Amino acid sequence: MRSEDSLRVAVIQSASVMMDLQASVDKACQLIQEAAAEGAKLIVFPEAFLSGYPRGLSFGCVVGNRAPSGRKDWGRYWRSAVTADSPEADRIGAAAAKAGAYVVMGVIERSERGEQATLYGAMLYFGPDGRLLGKHRKLKPTGSERLIWGEGDGSTLTVIETPYGKIGGLICWENYMPLARFAMYQKGVDIYIAPTADARDTWQSTLQHIACEGRCFVLASNQYQTKSMYPTDLAGYADLQDLPEELCRGGSAIVDPLGAYVTPPLYHEEGVLYADLDLRQIEEARFDLDVTGHYARPDVFTLLVNETPQRP
Repeated sequence: MRSEDSLRVAVIQSASVMMDLQASVDKACQLIQEAAAEGAKLIVFPEAFLSGYPRGLSFGCVVGNRAPSGRKDWGRYWRSAVTADSPEADRIGAAAAKAGAYVVMGVIERSERGEQATLYGAMLYFGPDGRLLGKHRKLKPTGSERLIWGEGDGSTLTVIETPYGKIGGLICWENYMPLARFAMYQKGVDIYIAPTADARDTWQSTLQHIACEGRCFVLASNQYQTKSMYPTDLAGYADLQDLPEELCRGGSAIVDPLGAYVTPPLYHEEGVLYADLDLRQIEEARFDLDVTGHYARPDVFTLLVNETPQRP
């Protein structure tokens, strides 16, 4: 049961230090400190902040062949990933504890379960005491992401109980999966986290739809990324040659439970969005639409979710 009726949030729009885990962690800790100084009690980072969304890189792949240069970039990318029980994750937890805030961190995760080289797009949830409270692994990588990331399973459809209500969410185009969204609604999510790498106008429609559909606040974080932010010694750096300098324009935003912007999208720069959320708006919005309550038809529709951890 929620015990607080207001919450100051910070949505980070910033870039990773591409494929440099320690520098990315340093940057994340600094941003957490800055957001805490502004009073934020929930701080949300973009998809793949640790340690990079490798937009524009092919990793030397075409159908039927993988180039040696791409393998070198893959190895570098793998080494810049993080495990949930690593010293780097502990540093993020310590920064959350110092801030006294919940922190949701987008990461590229190496498995701790014995898989030798599989990576996952993931979110890590840290509490204001610094503990890792849970994680979510992206269920379905999109397009060429499938070359570099594995698929998560239903065991990490995580929702965190907090004094501000239930916090949970999905990553990027997972949010286009209606059943995945409904699984989160069934868990009672009040503050919906939607980190992404999508900067198109249509993504904003998705954020507003989720807020209206789930009658929840939506906090959406994206990176602002330019070509000059990439290390020039990547084996596949030539992949970027014909791309514009601005690779991702951003588009982070905060949306209220009736689909209106609390903070409109930020484009063409790094920055932090702040907002003071009136959490009473959640139940007020659900007066006429509660998709898992009075607006549901369980006699007609049933969703079964397999939350058993799966072995590859």
